[in-house]
Formats: sequence, C-alpha cells, structure tokens
Amino acid sequence: MLYLGCPQWANNAWKGSLFTSDCQNAQMLAQYAQVFNSVEGNTTFYADPKTETVQRWHEATGDDFRFTFKFPKRFSHDLALQCDKQEVHTWLKLMSPLLEKTGSLMLQLPASFAPMHLSRLQDFMAQIPADIGRSIEVRHLEFFTKGDSEKQLNRYCFEQGIDRVCMDTRALFAAKPYNEAIIDAQQKKPHLPVHAIALGQRPIVRFVIAAMGDEYQSYYQPWLKKIKQWLDEGREPYVFLHTADNHGAPLLARQFAQDLKAHCGYHHRAVDPFAGEFNQQSSFF
Repeated sequence: MLYLGCPQWANNAWKGSLFTSDCQNAQMLAQYAQVFNSVEGNTTFYADPKTETVQRWHEATGDDFRFTFKFPKRFSHDLALQCDKQEVHTWLKLMSPLLEKTGSLMLQLPASFAPMHLSRLQDFMAQIPADIGRSIEVRHLEFFTKGDSEKQLNRYCFEQGIDRVCMDTRALFAAKPYNEAIIDAQQKKPHLPVHAIALGQRPIVRFVIAAMGDEYQSYYQPWLKKIKQWLDEGREPYVFLHTADNHGAPLLARQFAQDLKAHCGYHHRAVDPFAGEFNQQSSFF
C-alpha cells in the first residue's frame, strides 16, 4: 500500500481544483481524504489540538486514511528531548483517538541535534509504545556522511523498527529564488544529501520543489523506482509532495501517482480528477 499526500490538508488556494469552489474550512479534510490517503500533520508541531478537534479529524477521514503527526516542537526543539515523562504521556493520551489512523509519529529534529545526543533520542523514543509507527528526521550533517555517526543512528532505528525520514530538497535549491515563497522555503528548508533508505516498514519521503513550472524531473524520477522497490518488498511507503508555497502540492502529488502507474502499473486513487475540476467540467457541459 502506498500512502500519498501533501504537507497539509487545508489550503484556500486548492478551492476549485482539489476542493470544490464552495468548500468550507471544516470540510477540507474530508474532501482531501477522498483523494489522498495520508497527510503530514504539521499542525501538532506548533500547537496541541483540542480534544474535540482530534475527534473531528477522526470523523472526517475513512478507515484507510493515515496521518503522520509530528511530535510537538516543544519536545524536539525547546526541550531538546529532555521532556517530562508525564508531559509525553499526556500528549499521547490527547492523540489516542487518532492513533489507529496514524501511520507514523514523526520526530523532526533540529540541526543542533548532534550524534552526541543520541542517548536523548533513545530515552525519548523508549516512552513511545512500539506498536505505534515512529519516524525520525535528522538535520545534522554528521548523520549524512555514511560514517560511524550515521551507522549508529541507522542501526538503532533498524533494531527498534523506527523509520528514518528521507527529505529531498534538491529540486528546491536548484531553482532560482525568483519569488518570495521560494526565497522563504530556501531559507527554512534543510539542504542536505539524500539517503534513500528504508530502516522500518513505513519509509517516508518528503519531496520538495520550487514550483510546478520549474525543472524537477531529474530529481523526481528515481523516486518512482525506489517506491516500486519498497512496494515489491512488502513495505508501506509514505510520500509527501511539497512546493514552495504548497499551492501546487496536490497537482504534484497527482502527477506522482500518474507517473507511478505508468512506471509499474500501481493504481492510487489520486490519479482521478479532483472534485473541483470535476465540478467545473460538469458545469461547462
């Protein structure tokens, strides 16, 4: 099973394409989930949702939908993983109604998290039940040199069944910074080597480009082969497609689904017309 999606589920720029033109904010997740079967849950990185919000997200998605919620920034950045165990437990309890629909809880670590801090990571992850999907995104350069530090991290992830997030920003940084969205993305996104590695059952790819009009195919095509390989191995890859402003993210994700189908015959429902496009065509005829 391929889980495909975008870095968010709500964006007013998607009205009239992914969403119907009259789609209200409260309807966006439900309409999004009719096309894509996963999403990056960035909202939990910045703030804890209310209990009723968690329940509403559950009700808006089908049984085959999988979130990849991020651990709060206060755990990974502000406290540098030196968290009170009760606070971690409280957060897991808050999210518990959605854990059955969570493919992975993603720990996005800052560049300041270095190999010397690996024991902190181990202590933090030990608090997360092993039956919950877990993934780690590292940004310190030493984890990308294929040396002892990276081998130690990979060995730990493999032994614990933790997935290592593959973030590919090469196409973003290959583009000229010709608008504010690209400038902002190039300032905030990491520019690191890409190691396409699967250490657990649910490898995660975050692929970022500048915009649909820019050249990204040379970076994008190898992922089609890699996803086919992981599917053939019985894994469940998660692929999230970004653009600098994310206005074109659904179009890029659908393009990936179409190209994967052409490459190996795998069918994902995202190949079909979006609700907004279908409504426009129906109205025209």
